[in-house]
Amino acid sequence: MKSSGLSKDKLYQVLIAPIVTEKSTHAAESGDQVVFQVATSATRNDVKSAVEQAFDVEVEAVKILNVKGKTKRFGRATGHRSDRKKAYIRLKEGSDIDFAEFQA
Repeated sequence: MKSSGLSKDKLYQVLIAPIVTEKSTHAAESGDQVVFQVATSATRNDVKSAVEQAFDVEVEAVKILNVKGKTKRFGRATGHRSDRKKAYIRLKEGSDIDFAEFQA
C-alpha cells in the first residue's frame, strides 16, 4: 500500500464521522460502500489516503457530494444549517471496515 504521508492530525481532520442512515446502510449492504462526513476542504485523494491509513483497507473509488445546508425556521427567526461534504467510499473486494474495533 502506498503511503501519501498524511500525519495523524491531518488524517483525523479529513474524516469527521461515519454517516449511519438507511441510505448509507443500504449502500454498505449492496455495494461494499461506506459513507463518511468529511472536511469541506478534503479532496478525493485526501479521503482515500485517510481511510486507507485509518482502517488498513484498500479503497477502490471515492465519490464526494457537497450537501447544501437547509434554511430552517426557529419560531420567528430563520436560521441556516451549515453546508457539509460527504464521501461514498467503495472498498476493494475482501476489504471491510469494522467500526466497533476502531479506536481514535
